[in-house]
Amino acid sequence: QVQLVESGGGLVQPGGSLRLSCAASRFTLDYYAIGWFRQAPGKEREGVSCISSSDRRTYYANPVKGRFTTSRDNAKNTVYLQMNNLKPEDTADYYCAATTVRPCLLVASNFGSWGQGTQVTVSS
Repeated sequence: QVQLVESGGGLVQPGGSLRLSCAASRFTLDYYAIGWFRQAPGKEREGVSCISSSDRRTYYANPVKGRFTTSRDNAKNTVYLQMNNLKPEDTADYYCAATTVRPCLLVASNFGSWGQGTQVTVSS
């Protein structure tokens, strides 16, 4: 069974940065595209970014373009989400998820395995 574990969340001031990690166990990430999603209190889950498995092509939702960067280190079996210039509206629980569906689109139903989430709070 695919297992994903997120880490790196926390409290940060507006304008600050955080790097989230998504580590895989019991399987290799090489063949999976990894998406990042977030869900703020009282709001629906929304896609944030996606990185493909082969060519490492990335896709970002408009609210995070230019501020967030996703990357992967297959040797470490880990995917990262670097979040810069954080804003209060970025506050949410962040989840990584794995899919073999190509291309990597931020459609939650395409992703079959999900992590438990890590909380990000942006506040002064």
